[in-house]
Amino acid sequence: MDARSADALSDTPTPDDRDRWLELLAELDPESLTDRFLAQVGTVPGYDPAPIPISELRRTGTLSFVSLIEGLRAGGFTAPVAVATDVGVSRARAGIPLTSLMTAIRHDFTVLWEALTRAATVEDAELIVRHTNIVLRTVDDYVHQTEAAYLAELQRMNEERASVRQGLIAALFQDVQPGSARMQTIAADLGLADAAPLQVVAADGDDIAALRVHISELERAGGKVFTHHLGETLIAFMRQVALPGSRLAEVNARVLDLRVGVALAQAGVADLRRAATTAAALARALTADETGAMTWSRGWARLAARSLLDSGQPILADVNDALGRCTPAERARLEEAARTYLEAGSIGAAAEALYCHRNTLANRLRRFADLTGVDPLVPAHAARLVVGWG
Repeated sequence: MDARSADALSDTPTPDDRDRWLELLAELDPESLTDRFLAQVGTVPGYDPAPIPISELRRTGTLSFVSLIEGLRAGGFTAPVAVATDVGVSRARAGIPLTSLMTAIRHDFTVLWEALTRAATVEDAELIVRHTNIVLRTVDDYVHQTEAAYLAELQRMNEERASVRQGLIAALFQDVQPGSARMQTIAADLGLADAAPLQVVAADGDDIAALRVHISELERAGGKVFTHHLGETLIAFMRQVALPGSRLAEVNARVLDLRVGVALAQAGVADLRRAATTAAALARALTADETGAMTWSRGWARLAARSLLDSGQPILADVNDALGRCTPAERARLEEAARTYLEAGSIGAAAEALYCHRNTLANRLRRFADLTGVDPLVPAHAARLVVGWG
């Protein structure tokens, strides 16, 4: 290939190209280009039918081609393109998927390139080749600006929705709760209007980070989780999972491995505040060395004990005084006997757990009752011990 042929096939325009290039661009009619664009965009998923008026598509289509032609005259864009922002924002607001938008915009290149090649003559072939990169770069710049505007608007929309959602949730935890009509409206806006039970989870302090990771995993598995802060406690709630064996159910079951409080809002949103308060109290009932979730069945006695202590009511002061008169060895044996019996629920099971004879255990329980006046075999007495030792 000689030097002249190599220059002719270069992808860099020459000074002599300028006049003819402007002549070709002058032959491009934005209205006609828009007609061709609209004929093609109707086949793009997300635009069939278009979620926005055809008049709007035509308006922005025409402005897009006007801007692209101006960009081609200048050798590329040197400033933000107003219509790119217009298109990005409006399509995000219309709910058009980003992939559909990008496909539709790339039809601009197809339409533009076809129009240029139709306007060109055989003698213009080398000139067109030399301007190919400019066309690609100009369209690509427009695409990227539109995409950036779309994503920025999508983020604003998500923040708006999150703000509105958090406001609705906060209303459920106000000192004066909303009336029933307002409660129903909030539940409907949150998508929880059917009063289905809600699983409520609470975490405190250093345990919050693990709960946030769990929430992220739930959402990746398809769950919809709502959150709210009650003071320093993070509250998370969602519908009870009704798909046993599903990925969501599998992930949700892992909450029991976390150091959290777990409660159930049986009546849905109307019962949420009570359940959240209970879950928070259960989370605070965990001791530093404990693992796993504090459920109601596991933690009710601790909550009852704290409530009694907060009210100034002694629970086991008399029992501790009585046991204090025993030798340390005897006190350990008697407490072990009573605690094991209360956990096991029967003398036989408790004796087996302690590797002793039933009569031996029965004698220890009788001795405990004689010393303290509290008989573990009597349900009302046993309740005091369960709460006091909870």
